[in-house]
Amino acid sequence: MKRFIDLSFSLILILVTLPLLLLIALIIIIETPGRPLFKQKRVGQNSNEFIIYKFRTMHIDTPNIPTNELNDRNKYITKIGGFLRKTSLDELPQLFNILKGNMSFVGPRPPLFSQKILIEKRKKAGVDKLKPGITGYAQINGRDDIDDIEKFEYDFYYYKNQSMLLDLKIILLTLIQVIRGKGILENNNQKENSVNYSEEKKNIDL
Repeated sequence: MKRFIDLSFSLILILVTLPLLLLIALIIIIETPGRPLFKQKRVGQNSNEFIIYKFRTMHIDTPNIPTNELNDRNKYITKIGGFLRKTSLDELPQLFNILKGNMSFVGPRPPLFSQKILIEKRKKAGVDKLKPGITGYAQINGRDDIDDIEKFEYDFYYYKNQSMLLDLKIILLTLIQVIRGKGILENNNQKENSVNYSEEKKNIDL
């Protein structure tokens, strides 16, 4: 049932938001050199690797180090990139991940391979059996304001209590938080958003 809902609504949303997707892509192309989308390796269901899609939010000449290690990270984030991060619109291309079947609307957020503690804890507890989501229980309980240990605790709660009703609650609360901008670090300096731009630059090929 969940896969049917994911497939149906992702297809509908892609069709509905297609003009917005094209507009965002066009603005990114006009503002800075480089492709509008990038691919990044993440840890997915059953701890398997998959490629996640996002809109590019930083200049392609960003130094080859994680975002949280940049001395002045704000100068590397594009104008449209800052807006996309704040509104979470940079995540819209993940609708195609849902369509492909390697993500869901609701589930634990797919970690970077550098988040070893989170990955290990999820695997040991069986949480990695879940398909990663665009949003999840940890996202409505702190998002960028909580560390990986806390994220795991919320992920584990979702794993033990998952239901369609809980999924609906998470989606509604996510929308509210996005509107309020709650729990989103403007500089995106938590581990989940610490993008190594060597990876991004190698994979800007969509």
